[in-house]
Amino acid sequence: MSDPAPAAEVLGAAVAAIGGSPRDGQQVMCDQITRSLSDGAHLLIQAGTGTGKSLGYLAPALVWAMESDQTVLVTTATLALQAQLANKDIPVAARATAAVLGREPRTEILKGRSNYACLLRVRDQVGGEQETLLGSVEVADAVRSSRAASPESVIGAEVVALREWAEAELVSGGLADRDDAPRHSPRAWAQVSVPVRECLSAAKCPYGEECFVEASRARARQADLVVTNHALLAINAMHGGTALPEHAAVIIDEAHELAARVTGAASSELSPAQIERVAKRASGWLDDELAIELLDVVDGYEAALEEVPPGRITAGDSLAIQAIQLVRQASRRAVSALAAPSDTPDVERTQAAAAMREVFDIAERIARLDEHDVVWLSSNDRFGAQLNVAPLSVAGLMREKVLAEHTTILTSATLTLGGSFDAMAGNVGLKRDDRIDDETEPADDTQWRGLDVGSPFDYPSQGILYVAKGLANPGRDGIAPDALRELAELVWAADGRTLGLFASQRSAELAADHLRNELPELTVLCQGESQLADLTRTFIADERSVLLGTMSLWQGIDVPGDACRLVVIDKIPFPRPDDPLMQARQQAVSKAGGNGFMQVAATHAALLLAQGAGRLIRRDTDRGVVAVLDPRLVRARYGSYLRASLPPFWMTTDLDVVVQALQRLQQGRATA
Repeated sequence: MSDPAPAAEVLGAAVAAIGGSPRDGQQVMCDQITRSLSDGAHLLIQAGTGTGKSLGYLAPALVWAMESDQTVLVTTATLALQAQLANKDIPVAARATAAVLGREPRTEILKGRSNYACLLRVRDQVGGEQETLLGSVEVADAVRSSRAASPESVIGAEVVALREWAEAELVSGGLADRDDAPRHSPRAWAQVSVPVRECLSAAKCPYGEECFVEASRARARQADLVVTNHALLAINAMHGGTALPEHAAVIIDEAHELAARVTGAASSELSPAQIERVAKRASGWLDDELAIELLDVVDGYEAALEEVPPGRITAGDSLAIQAIQLVRQASRRAVSALAAPSDTPDVERTQAAAAMREVFDIAERIARLDEHDVVWLSSNDRFGAQLNVAPLSVAGLMREKVLAEHTTILTSATLTLGGSFDAMAGNVGLKRDDRIDDETEPADDTQWRGLDVGSPFDYPSQGILYVAKGLANPGRDGIAPDALRELAELVWAADGRTLGLFASQRSAELAADHLRNELPELTVLCQGESQLADLTRTFIADERSVLLGTMSLWQGIDVPGDACRLVVIDKIPFPRPDDPLMQARQQAVSKAGGNGFMQVAATHAALLLAQGAGRLIRRDTDRGVVAVLDPRLVRARYGSYLRASLPPFWMTTDLDVVVQALQRLQQGRATA
């Protein structure tokens, strides 16, 4: 077993360097990760907010990587955490490691291909339109001088600026990472980057030797520690390990989001508009008969989707499946026709063929109606109808292509649901029967340990969980009038300083309207009325404000201090009853003899509740209330499971007690 002392020494030096103090949970985390990296047992380690888990895993990871001369991969769900690691935590940990081991560790950030500029598109405009012949300065001046610059002119200026920036990156040794690029729109970036499918490969591209993606991968192959994202981990697992450098161990941060992110990476959709774009792009290399056939197939596909109601599709004789079979046949013939002769390479034709191949692959997957996939039709006013396909489960993929090949450590502030690791472990491919205790050495690569290192926060003293037991159960038509009245009373007692987390946009908007009428002295902000980043900044700056929103606020906002004294959750966030994927997963569990509701719907709700409630206490001086306006949290049989997933706040169902507590907090602040 590896000596834990060097990792502990690195952790101590890193914590001291940022002016921190030792934390028991962080040290336990460091020791247990060192042990797992040594003996090969997988590890689920829950580390509550405030533990300092990034340094808790970086210290042992860097030491083990350097001592074993093997690469450790770290994956995150969000760009925000990836940026925090790259710009803050890794430099601190790397300097501490160098001080202890005498060598600076090599670390790299690795992203998906479309996050880097493509020199073929930058220089030859292949796959994108050439917007302008002017330089970026001239274009910018022209745009500024116009009273109403067209969107095309603005995009043109952005594209030229991006091209000049990419060339400068090449000279300076940069990687032309999108996060470092000049300000731009998604449309502009699409003209200087390339989708994975359309990349010619370094061997065939005229600029392959200068390729930014290849440079990033070459650097990663030499690194001790590589940071990437959950989606790229999934892509690497699905495509034979071609997306990431060889690595011996994986540390998965924000692991509560892993199954959802892997599901997203393994899912596809196909709309008539997508097929039509690809067909038109390829038409120049197809004979007239096939080109017309493709467009006719698109029309038939669109008409068929209009006849089929939204929802899961399981019958092979469905109109939608019959239509997708025709798409498969036509796209297969188009792929063959687009295969360019080897002696006459044509970049545009090659990329059109790759796009058509993607249409064929998705159509073929949907048409198979494989028992391990879920196929459904969705429709909305903006994008129309489309067919979707997603894996029924990602546990098998994770078990066979990640856990079986690498020691894997999963960490998050939310890994125990209902007081147990079992649900989260099962979602990522670990089996309950393979769990071992702290004293047992692993016998094979399937075994795992689970450990909760706790939190430095005193939740019972810092926070109150209020459940509105007297309200009626929420309905499907948005938040009810009695819940709105109670919301207003709570917000009044907190004098603003409220984050409202809602199950639907409609409920958030109803709440915003009600609060503006009842409490006009407060600033009420509602998601959808402005950019979320702007709303968040206003919420933090104006303490007498209220921020209301839906799913992106449940996990994606961090507001410590007086700006957030009250978190209101209007409804237990069960999956929508018409969600085809969740329905299919519940049915599969029930068919196997399990409790589909508890293992899928309740687990989903527990995770989101825990994440939402976790928005309240972000540091040891925070105080406040989490108010759940859904009485099922105490009335329903599953309520105890959900409550066991939350931080251990002191709980009450007495509204007067909570109102008085919020008023005391406000009075205490006023006299401080």
